[in-house]
Amino acid sequence: MSLHYPFPHPPAGGELIEVAPGIFWLRMPLPFQLNHINLWLLRDGAGWVIVDTGFPDDGVRASWQQILEKLDGPVTRIVVTHFHPDHLGLASWLMEQTGAPLLMTSGEFLTAHVVWNEVGGHGARFMTEQFRQHGLDAKRLAKFEQRGSGYRKAVPALPEYYQRLKAGDVLAVNGHNWQIIIGHGHSPEHMALYCPELDVLISGDMLLPRISTNISVFAATPDADALRWFLESLDDMARKLPEKALVLPSHGLPFTGIQPRVADLHAHHEERLQALENSCEQAPQSAAGLLEVLFNRQLDTHQTMFAMGEAIAHLNYLEQAGRLSRSIDADGVIRFSRTLPASAAH
Repeated sequence: MSLHYPFPHPPAGGELIEVAPGIFWLRMPLPFQLNHINLWLLRDGAGWVIVDTGFPDDGVRASWQQILEKLDGPVTRIVVTHFHPDHLGLASWLMEQTGAPLLMTSGEFLTAHVVWNEVGGHGARFMTEQFRQHGLDAKRLAKFEQRGSGYRKAVPALPEYYQRLKAGDVLAVNGHNWQIIIGHGHSPEHMALYCPELDVLISGDMLLPRISTNISVFAATPDADALRWFLESLDDMARKLPEKALVLPSHGLPFTGIQPRVADLHAHHEERLQALENSCEQAPQSAAGLLEVLFNRQLDTHQTMFAMGEAIAHLNYLEQAGRLSRSIDADGVIRFSRTLPASAAH
């Protein structure tokens, strides 16, 4: 089965498209190569629930103001899937505008605060040192040092309180029960929401129709097997949810076909893993030295950050699967070598 796109055209700025009874799609711009995010409004009796908030930009705030003025009732809750700026960025501002409480998982709320405050192994200085250990050159490292905290610039203010949601919880909206599904790998405790009665999954960034979600390893958890966690989360979703479920992703178009999309993502990552494994056969390689294997294009500083995190995630996966071995050279750079099968080592 291939993916099916029941809504081939996204909403224009300030427009709402009803994609299921009481579920409305709106789209906001992003100042990146990935130039949009999908946000969701859920009818909740006489009020409304917002799912994800958008990037903190004056144009996005103006669009939200227009939308809030059109709504025929108050915003009762603001649900955020995870801590990234395009999802959490305007939460504080929307809380001020609407008086609505914020609902998140603890892992995402607390990660937002440690990243913003650059403590506990999170932040620019820790990331720069992590990338140095993985072989990134001095010129590109200097750009990260000069840039400082990209997160603090992208998220001007963070909420100080929230209502916690966790795996297995049920969120009642408009007489329907939304099951909280937790995924790992893209962020610490990413929340997706599934409504069995409507057969709708709000997938956040965990399941996207055309692009592969960024999977990165952070300096605070240098040995994390984030790619394995991500793929296992997708497998769990594919087992539990019906094939005909309508998926509402944060980027791209709404689609049906969870199982074939998960299979495609497995194949994509295995192809990337094999390419990295082959590249480590002749001589030990660093994550920085393998960026061109994963990304055959020029990368700016912002893209290099994601690319390094992704390369480390794939290399950690290969090492922990016994397909590569890790060593540290005289300069303190981590390198990976192809691991020979036991029979070939004699």
